[in-house]
Amino acid sequence: MNPVKLAVRKIIELVLRGGDIDGRFSDPSAMHKGSAAHRKIQKAAGEGYIKEVSLKHETIIDVIPVIVHGRADGIITTPDGTIIIDEIKTTTLPLDYIYTHHNEHLGQGKVYAHMYLKTLENPPESVTVQLTYYQLESEETRQHRWSFTAEELAQFFADLLHKYGRWLRFEREWKITRNESIALTSFPFETYRKGQRELAVAVYRVISAGKKLYAQAPTGIGKTLSALFPGVKALGEDKAEKIFYLTAKTVTRAVAEDAIRLMTAKGLRLKSVTLRAKDKICPNHECTCNPDFCPRAKGHYDRINDAVMDLLENDDLITPEVTQEYADKHCVCPHEYALEISLWCDLIIGDYNHVFDPSVYLRRFFGPGTAADENGDYVFLIDEAHNLADRVRDMYTADIRKGAFGHILRQIRGRDTITSALRKTLKQICEYMKELRETIAGVSPVNEGRNPKSASHVSKEKDTQLDKLMASFTVAAGEWLAANKTNPADIFGEILELYFKVSHFILISDLYDHHYTTIAEAYGSDITITLFCLDPSDIIAAGLKRGKSSILFSATLAPLGYYREILGGKPEDLTVSLPSPFDPNRLLTLIHRGISTKYVHRESSYMPIAQVIHAAICNKKGNYLVFFPSFEYMHKVYELFCEAHPQFITLPQQSTMTEEERADFLARFDADNHETLIGFAVLGGIFSEGIDLKGDRLIGTIIVSVGLPKISLRSDQIRDYFNQLNGQGYDYAYVYPGMNKVLQAAGRVIRTESDAGIVLLIDDRFATAKYLGLFPGHWTNMQCLHNLGEIDSCIQGFWKQP
Repeated sequence: MNPVKLAVRKIIELVLRGGDIDGRFSDPSAMHKGSAAHRKIQKAAGEGYIKEVSLKHETIIDVIPVIVHGRADGIITTPDGTIIIDEIKTTTLPLDYIYTHHNEHLGQGKVYAHMYLKTLENPPESVTVQLTYYQLESEETRQHRWSFTAEELAQFFADLLHKYGRWLRFEREWKITRNESIALTSFPFETYRKGQRELAVAVYRVISAGKKLYAQAPTGIGKTLSALFPGVKALGEDKAEKIFYLTAKTVTRAVAEDAIRLMTAKGLRLKSVTLRAKDKICPNHECTCNPDFCPRAKGHYDRINDAVMDLLENDDLITPEVTQEYADKHCVCPHEYALEISLWCDLIIGDYNHVFDPSVYLRRFFGPGTAADENGDYVFLIDEAHNLADRVRDMYTADIRKGAFGHILRQIRGRDTITSALRKTLKQICEYMKELRETIAGVSPVNEGRNPKSASHVSKEKDTQLDKLMASFTVAAGEWLAANKTNPADIFGEILELYFKVSHFILISDLYDHHYTTIAEAYGSDITITLFCLDPSDIIAAGLKRGKSSILFSATLAPLGYYREILGGKPEDLTVSLPSPFDPNRLLTLIHRGISTKYVHRESSYMPIAQVIHAAICNKKGNYLVFFPSFEYMHKVYELFCEAHPQFITLPQQSTMTEEERADFLARFDADNHETLIGFAVLGGIFSEGIDLKGDRLIGTIIVSVGLPKISLRSDQIRDYFNQLNGQGYDYAYVYPGMNKVLQAAGRVIRTESDAGIVLLIDDRFATAKYLGLFPGHWTNMQCLHNLGEIDSCIQGFWKQP
């Protein structure tokens, strides 16, 4: 029986925890700041201080061999031979508050003390455990010491492991049950679709080899099952510890759950949990983690262990609905509950931010002292990977606005509870940003002519003076927030929100390097400073290193070389591009090359486009979608079309829509519609990807323009960066992102083998070599046309064929 590796932190946090969830004031960048503070404390301790001492101890828990491992922050041997085990804890809270909750911290130090004594040939009869507390904002340090005999430490360690034994037995027995079921589970269908087996084999081999794969897998292959089935097989063969299925959309997570249900029907036993954002699953009207307000937060950690075991013993497929049901039963926070459950699950289905976001990534898996820190065998299956680069770029971009500080400054006038330090730093920031605005307004703006009331300035250097002011604000605001934590003032929420905003700005500033640029934009009396991430590839690569193997896949991952580069890959990483499993003759792709949709030609294009839309839809009654590069463009053509053809049912997308309104929009696309329905929507929007209108629910898509992102200061900065890097700046900033939106919209038409439909592309640029080279290989039934008559004739002939 191979020994089970157990992290000290995991044991301590499970067995010794208790009390409330209290999120009224916590710094999202505290982990990052804490690591730096650890290094500072260790360095200041002097030569007799041995830092980051790795420890492990082999023992038996209920006949199960285990290796308990961890890292002591520091070990000191004094001149008189006294051994001191130092456990460092950093906090944004007052030190008096944190010390009253020190049970887990002391327990961790006692375990390290016991493990260290076991490494000595002649251990002393007693050892000292020291807790070093460091307040991140004030930099105040306090130390507390306890002396324990070797016998006391041994007894504490034995009691701790005995209590953990229940969880270890469950984990061991479950793994045996799971692996036996995986070995007997066959592919859910009698045959593989075209390309499906090839993708599944590639995924299995990549996981086995611990490598990365970038896969373009067209709609219809069944890519979710093609990734999950071999991943599960690798899990059963101990080639992986856990699988993380990551995606940008809730609907795709539901598809992963459906794939697990298919395998479960074949006998699979697998524990999976789907994570949902806190504000989406919180049952309260306001998502406030305050034990004085929320009964679930009060005493949450006193109840959580029984709640976790209850769910694990009774359910395998843990959807958000299941999580909510058991959370109600045990009166615990459903968001924290799902995170706790995830530690015991084989598959975690979640969002990209669970691995990549610097503020909210899953530290229980990827933080210091976790399995990832010890090279854990995690597998990342990243669906709809074409969205990942922009999502990570947004995660690692930060901005601050002068107006936000000015608003707080005005709100606190006349309030005696506000400290002089907070007032002072707010005034200093407002004054400094005012001077920046005046300086920028006095130079020639980058975007001169676009908005006469605005001015912009770009720099490759970050503003160190601004960083100092932001740091001063977090100290002053942090002290005030901590002091008002138990009795928050009415301004508390606004100061807290700004504190989080500034903390994120500081976190990103600490990461600032050649992949960034600083953009200052002045509007009227206000100014915004943005630390803009130009190239997220290294950040993505670092995130992928948290796992053993990564498979990034999408129906639109072309050109593959571009996506491999921007998504953190190297030339040696594997790529695969699979053909469509559908009959190409069931899709007619047309290019109208007689209309220019460039910005300078748009006004003259409105009526011709309305006429082309009519020519495309008049040959067969059914449901169609027309996509435009902007709402303005869409409305101009929509009005002309409706005026000329009032007999058709039309449905425009609104710029803001609730989830219910979105659902109603899609519900109108009914296969049994007796009249033609034409939906007008925006490229790259909520209806251009991630929707599944099968069969006659959608028989045609018309796409206006090549989808280029709107020319902007940010996109231009990306262009300039990649021009210097590889000479392909325009393609990287505009062409490839735009074409991806086009391909996603086109992919709404053919969803199953029985579907048939048309895709009509309107823009003369589509007929150029650059764009023709980006079209999918299965678009074999494609023609370039010049006028309405040719379009009408081709579409009429297509619908007449058997």
